[in-house]
Amino acid sequence: MIPWGGISCCLSAAALYLLGRSSGRDAEALNSVTRVHQLKDLDGGLRRSGDSGTLFPPVQLLDTACKVLPLVVTVSGRVGADTPINCEYSGLRGVIVEETAEQHFLKHNDAGSWIQDSALMLSMSKEVPWYLDDGTGRAFIVGARGATGLALTVGSEVFEESGRSLVRGTLDYLQGLKMLGVKRIERVLPTGTPLTVVGELLIRAIKDDVGTIRIQRPHKGPFYVSPKSIDHLVANLGKWARWYKYASVGFTVFGVYLIAKSAIQYFMERKRCWELRRRVLAAASKRSGQDSEDPVAKDEDGSDDTKRERLIPDLCVICLEQEYNAVFVPVWPYVLLHNVLFSLDQLSTLPATD
Repeated sequence: MIPWGGISCCLSAAALYLLGRSSGRDAEALNSVTRVHQLKDLDGGLRRSGDSGTLFPPVQLLDTACKVLPLVVTVSGRVGADTPINCEYSGLRGVIVEETAEQHFLKHNDAGSWIQDSALMLSMSKEVPWYLDDGTGRAFIVGARGATGLALTVGSEVFEESGRSLVRGTLDYLQGLKMLGVKRIERVLPTGTPLTVVGELLIRAIKDDVGTIRIQRPHKGPFYVSPKSIDHLVANLGKWARWYKYASVGFTVFGVYLIAKSAIQYFMERKRCWELRRRVLAAASKRSGQDSEDPVAKDEDGSDDTKRERLIPDLCVICLEQEYNAVFVPVWPYVLLHNVLFSLDQLSTLPATD
């Protein structure tokens, strides 16, 4: 029998090991990014290259960029926007707003009872250009909705009861429906929210020595938008990497134990089967007048399998004298007398003369 339990544990251990390695690599990547403590270090340190009009970061960031491309940095600040969105239901001002509307109703099933169900009616998302402001400068964030760690706050959750007419309600009832109402959920990233952003630094020239600082998703590297600090993110990823490693070791040990246990049981089972076969063949050799010390000698044509099958009689594997009239299946390939049935654990301990 295939030890599926042990194989499943080993496969789970492999999956956990890969998750641990992935989390560990993410923690190392976050720990290696350039940390910008104040945005003025970027804005105030810009310098022009010749007559091209292109602006570059300060020299210390250029040294880092020469070693790691693209230049991935982490910045912190509070969310702001020049034209924030005014939320309809919560009254909050935000830069990202997601609104969903679900129609809730009772549905008549085949059993004659009513069950509650819902269907999505509306899913809308709005976003305006926004930035992080730490009091010394601004950095615009691009493509934050696809970043890791971004969680929008539930601004409002309103349930509007159904106010349909009597005729419409009757038609719905005939179709097996009872309209309950519409549930509207508004999720928002409010202005003033403190965030930490990890992404690629991009600076574009506008005029003179003024440039627009942008943080966007790098082609290769981490992209995080989270209310947690960079140190907290690194510590959290490292903790999960260790837990995945410990869980992987545990599943591996348990899986190997299950596979080894199944293999030992299989070999012991085969050993007991061969012992019973040897006893039956020895008894058959005695009854046929053959040599009991070599009951499975080869035929003249060299085939001992044909000889062995020919020597196996219809004997009970316990008394080795009378023909069998009972059988154990599918564990044991031999049959017994009905009046000498024993438990499977006792079969291997019975003496040959019993």
